Amino acid sequence: MTPFVEPRPPSLAQGRAWPTPEEERLKIRDMSLAAESQSKEGDTFYIITQRWWQNWLDYVNQDQLNDGLSPHSLDSADACVSKRPSNIDNKVLIYESTTSDCSAAELHDTLVEGRDYVLLPEEVWNQLYSWYGGGPTLARKVINSGLSQMELAVEVYPLHLELLLKPKGDRSTIRISKKETIRELYRRVCEIFDLDPEQIRIYDFYGQKKHSLPMDLDKTLDDANIQMDQEILVEVNMTNYVKNNDPVGKQSNSFLLEPSKSGLSIAGGLSATKGVSKIGNMDLSQGQNQVSPHRESNNVQESSGVTTRSATAGLTGLLNLGNTCYMNSAIQCLVHTPEFARYFREDYFGEINWQNPMGMVGELALSFGELLRKIWAAGRTPIAPRPFKTKLARFAPQFSGYNQHDSQELLAFLLDGLHEDLNRVKDKPYILSKDANGRPDEEVADEYWANHKARNDSIIVDVCQGQYKSTLVCPVCAKVSVTFDPFMYLSLPLQSTATRPLTVTIFSSDGSLLPNVCTVTIPKQGRCRDLIQALSAVCSLKPHEKLLLAEIQNNLIHRFFEDPLTSLSSIKDEDHLAAYRIPQPAKGIIFLQLIHRLEDKETVNAQSVKGWKPYGTPLVSPISCDDVTTRGDVQSMVRTMLSPLLKHREKYDMSENGILSAVEPSSESSSWTERINDATHGTGKLPLHLVDENNVCIDLSVGEEKPIKISSSSKSLLVFINWSKELLEEYDTSYLESLPEVCKNGLPAKKARTEPLSLYSCLEAFLREEPLVSEPDMWKCPQCKERRQASKKLDLWRLPKVLVIHLKRFSYNRSIKHKLDTFVNFPIYDLDITKYIANKNNSDPQLYELYALINHYGSMGSGHYTAHIKLLDENRWYSFDDNHISAIGEDEVKTNAAYVLFYRRKKEDASENI
Repeated sequence: MTPFVEPRPPSLAQGRAWPTPEEERLKIRDMSLAAESQSKEGDTFYIITQRWWQNWLDYVNQDQLNDGLSPHSLDSADACVSKRPSNIDNKVLIYESTTSDCSAAELHDTLVEGRDYVLLPEEVWNQLYSWYGGGPTLARKVINSGLSQMELAVEVYPLHLELLLKPKGDRSTIRISKKETIRELYRRVCEIFDLDPEQIRIYDFYGQKKHSLPMDLDKTLDDANIQMDQEILVEVNMTNYVKNNDPVGKQSNSFLLEPSKSGLSIAGGLSATKGVSKIGNMDLSQGQNQVSPHRESNNVQESSGVTTRSATAGLTGLLNLGNTCYMNSAIQCLVHTPEFARYFREDYFGEINWQNPMGMVGELALSFGELLRKIWAAGRTPIAPRPFKTKLARFAPQFSGYNQHDSQELLAFLLDGLHEDLNRVKDKPYILSKDANGRPDEEVADEYWANHKARNDSIIVDVCQGQYKSTLVCPVCAKVSVTFDPFMYLSLPLQSTATRPLTVTIFSSDGSLLPNVCTVTIPKQGRCRDLIQALSAVCSLKPHEKLLLAEIQNNLIHRFFEDPLTSLSSIKDEDHLAAYRIPQPAKGIIFLQLIHRLEDKETVNAQSVKGWKPYGTPLVSPISCDDVTTRGDVQSMVRTMLSPLLKHREKYDMSENGILSAVEPSSESSSWTERINDATHGTGKLPLHLVDENNVCIDLSVGEEKPIKISSSSKSLLVFINWSKELLEEYDTSYLESLPEVCKNGLPAKKARTEPLSLYSCLEAFLREEPLVSEPDMWKCPQCKERRQASKKLDLWRLPKVLVIHLKRFSYNRSIKHKLDTFVNFPIYDLDITKYIANKNNSDPQLYELYALINHYGSMGSGHYTAHIKLLDENRWYSFDDNHISAIGEDEVKTNAAYVLFYRRKKEDASENI
């Protein structure tokens, strides 16, 4: 194995000095701002390890840190000088390579931007590389991404494809951008296998099923829906397939048909067309999908199951028109909803609202109804939903063209559009909603629902709409606002059931306890209040006490966790946490921070310079702003805080919980007792210094009766204690020295048994109280008349006949959308939501049964949608994969691809079924 050889940093010109940290910072800042404003598709960004980048930031920002108001600024020797980083080292980001070729370096699969790496514009990388050298160089291109293909994103992970050569059986792999063309894929494949383009034909081989690529070789792999880590089939010797040995894409016009006019399955939907016969004999008309299952097939793997030429009503497939699998799957789930199937097969024309300005003048409802009737007509061949797609594009331009889209977004539009087209209310009255203002929830909920039905009354409302209670609480004036809003579906977050051990050191403020290290187990997606609650139980917190949680960095308090709703995900494993036991806070209270400093000697210009540097863990105690506090009072408070650390504690009785209580000393120990009394309550002054609001250092060891000024606008009062060698002999400060990390780096923990994430857990996460974090979501309090970061709590109040549940699998960050492939264990029978209903007057059990779901495979923007649907008359599950339908077992319904679930309230009367 040839290891990567790190280049030496390029040397500067003879006699030229390295730039200063400030010069580096300003130059990189200006470059970054310029690059950000001019970014475009095709630009190159470079990956650099987060660790090195953070070291560089610390290095170039140290002057700003040392110039700020901090304990370090009290003495010139306090400044912590960051060293100039060494060579750039990206090796931690890549797998070990058998070649020294940097371009072949493979990134680790689980890297996260911001945690493991950052992305730098080309100009920034080149400048840093000229200063520091190192490597390897990891370049990535900017591409257009997103549903609109107008979002710029860096393609950190290009497609990784497995190439399978038939009939020889050779295999190889390739890395290629999803924005490369099919023509470029042909070129790269021929280069790898040393073949002539005229000899081969390439197929999308997703799921071991052969699908034709688009005939337009200038289409991109993204257009062709090629996915990460999938297989590509390379068939050699096309002379038996193409007349006159015509090279692919040169003269064979039969291959240049539009996808919508060809029976070939295109990669936009991975549809498993059942009979792909030899191309030379293929009739490329639309009816070619009606291939007999007994006909000779060239598929590498034959599909089994029901043909799309179904004899049973409801088993009619939809042709993929080009990346329309998202539409096909949503349509199939809606048309197989019994209430909709019955409604649209009867006379619904009288309910069409032709004049609704918010509707589509009835055209969407008519087009959907026509398509539903065709699907439910027994014995029909697969349908091309082109008329419906045309109407959809007309009224919702975001779904025009043949790009991949989100099936749930389409579903939301369809339900809303069908509702407006079928709204029985012709003239909507204007109704001003009233706040609850202390009225009973039942009264307010019924009022809101009646107001909603007065404006919205359709088959969609009858079947799919429910109601939830929304409670907002102002964090400033405590104003509570309660409203009851309708919903069409529930979008549930995929919260992890995994737990996380957190280690925190607990300190007392009254000198009664020694510091105590506690490790508690908290849900990984928990909040600060969960951590404080667990710590309170472990340390037997008294009713009149509370815990103040803080993060410690560089022996100073970096931040207090004052908001109980702060997510624990903001706390990293390598962080250090302290919790302070303090009395329940009263008005006019701020916190005294006792910061420890240790003598530090440095040699400057051959002379020894004495200074003080931060040391240990700060202690915290409340102090009143309203009362007069003297320097002697602060001395007394600090002595009390330090009293548990006094040495020779054998003269004291330590109870089981660590509380210090004095016992009668013997005559031999009287002299030592006097020393303890003198140290804790006597006249011996501790070397304390206070920094006031004007950044003036005050010596608290003199002028005992002098009052100190405490500003009510300040949050903390900084007091420093300088630990001399003599003072260290009196106190055991080892309890302050080793603050453990949040997650200890000891022996690897035993792997916890992970249970599948349940749908109930997702529902509980959805209903959990949350702060309105982002600026657009902030609530304007009617009492304060200001926008506030209120806390919001949702409760289910009224449930619909059909409950649609959307699992939020897609998250968004700067570089491309990320999909969660978490398996969610959802019930097929007896989804019981009774206990989640806030309306206690509704005592009926809320039981639901699954009858349909939309699946999503692959990544966002380049994945594939299918549907699993249960025909209630047959009591049998089927997979709807565009125009291919196959029977499946109930055990195949649950997968980690489940995206949108359709539940129907259970009824004893089976006549509800179709």
